[in-house]
Amino acid sequence: MKINAMRMLQGSAAAVVLTALAFGGVSAAEKKKEAAPPACRTVMVEGDCTAREDCTWRDAVKKGEKITRRASCAAKPKPKPAKKKT
Repeated sequence: MKINAMRMLQGSAAAVVLTALAFGGVSAAEKKKEAAPPACRTVMVEGDCTAREDCTWRDAVKKGEKITRRASCAAKPKPKPAKKKT
């Protein structure tokens, strides 16, 4: 029984695909992380916003009877690195 070049190529390709699928499943399982908390701007309740350390509550701003900015939750600014003296 002779094995021609095309059959050998097909067998090699099948082996490569199966190997890639086997290792792909393992790496996908390793990459799963914990679900991140929702972004601060999506929180609509003051109590939930102030309970988090990375968020701050901004009160509504009124100009006369008109509200110019609604009350909302916002992310606290990240601290700037200290400047080095030269």
